[in-house]
Amino acid sequence: RSAVHYAQRDGLLWPQQLKNIVFLGTPHHGAPLERAGNWVDVILGSTPFSKPFAKLGQLRSAGITDLRYGHLLDADWVGHDRFTRKPDSRQPLPLPLGVACYAVAATAAGKRSPLADRVIGDGLVPLASALGQHPDPIRQLNFAKANQAIVYRTHHMELLHSPTVTQQLLIWLK
Repeated sequence: RSAVHYAQRDGLLWPQQLKNIVFLGTPHHGAPLERAGNWVDVILGSTPFSKPFAKLGQLRSAGITDLRYGHLLDADWVGHDRFTRKPDSRQPLPLPLGVACYAVAATAAGKRSPLADRVIGDGLVPLASALGQHPDPIRQLNFAKANQAIVYRTHHMELLHSPTVTQQLLIWLK
């Protein structure tokens, strides 16, 4: 979404050729592991004795800290200390118009449940984040139901070689 946004803004031609985008376990609304890492930074940085250990945690790349909430635009982080704890204030960025967008989410669980969806997900990305779902309607990505797939008993990296994912891609992209 970020690449399409900036390419369109800059008048590049390739987005006009874009027909489909498949988001494979994409943390559209962030990943809890990075949010937890941010809390560890805050806690360790709260005393002079543990502050040096907080610096170790701050070796994370900007790409990793962008995963806290799913930052995509420069406005989401420019002028902010990426290690400072703050609420989700990113700019909404909808799916690109005129492009068929598909979302594949995975869960290590054998079936859906509120706990599995929120806590387990694929081990890195919760189902709601991978499906672009958000309680704030302006942040909802609104993938068509037919353009969403959930793969069960699958971890994040297994999405890359899952026969179930391959079959789904063949159906969507034929």
